[in-house]
Amino acid sequence: MVMKRKSTLLINTGLLLQNIAGIATFTTRYFKTLFTNRFESREFINQCFKTGYQSLLLVSVTAFILGMVLTIQIRPIVADLGAERMLPSMVFISIITELGPVIFALLFAGKVGSGIGAELSSMRVTEQIDAMEVSATNPFNFLVVSRVSATTVIFPILVFFGDLFAFIGSYLGLKAYSDISFILFCNRAFVDFFFTDIFPATIKTLFFGFFIGIISCYMGYYAIRGTEGVGKAANSAVVASSLTIFLIDLIAVMITNLIYY
Repeated sequence: MVMKRKSTLLINTGLLLQNIAGIATFTTRYFKTLFTNRFESREFINQCFKTGYQSLLLVSVTAFILGMVLTIQIRPIVADLGAERMLPSMVFISIITELGPVIFALLFAGKVGSGIGAELSSMRVTEQIDAMEVSATNPFNFLVVSRVSATTVIFPILVFFGDLFAFIGSYLGLKAYSDISFILFCNRAFVDFFFTDIFPATIKTLFFGFFIGIISCYMGYYAIRGTEGVGKAANSAVVASSLTIFLIDLIAVMITNLIYY
């Protein structure tokens, strides 16, 4: 039994290292293709529309509820401390810097990442990618570069809209318990808000969007044959992207603390 567990652990570790090496090679190939081949601008715009349109409503509704719930839950605590005027700033900065990018990235990975993994894996299973390679076209440039570039560009824009709806939700959550005006709420929300708060968060969203795209494309592009490969690729894309999001967030927080504090 002990030997079986050890062998299983070794196999899983080997697969993990193999996937890490494969994603690193896949990323290198992406940048090489991006700068050496003709950019598929039409497909890039199409993917931007698809990924943004698919996720905008989900991110907006989630952000609105997130801002409202945080405000309602934190309000009694800060009210007991006599610091209710700091509530808009606390909620807004926490969403901008940490909660918003991470939660929206997880939603983006579940919605868009799984879709990319399933789409490319189904093309691999049905041999459409093989047919493109045989016909002397570059499927990697058309399928991968356009999708990864689209997720990298679109996700920070989605986060911006999410922050906006979270701001509105926070105001309505506070308005239900007080007679605060929208102008006063804005003044209190931005009183402690600085450029150093938004810059690291924006850089972080670029990395989130890029790695969600690159991991999802990798899982779909090299999916195993058979119908089960489609489901496995979609599931692996979401799981691996989610773990990577938390890892990048940890690294970003550590670097930010070293630079600014």
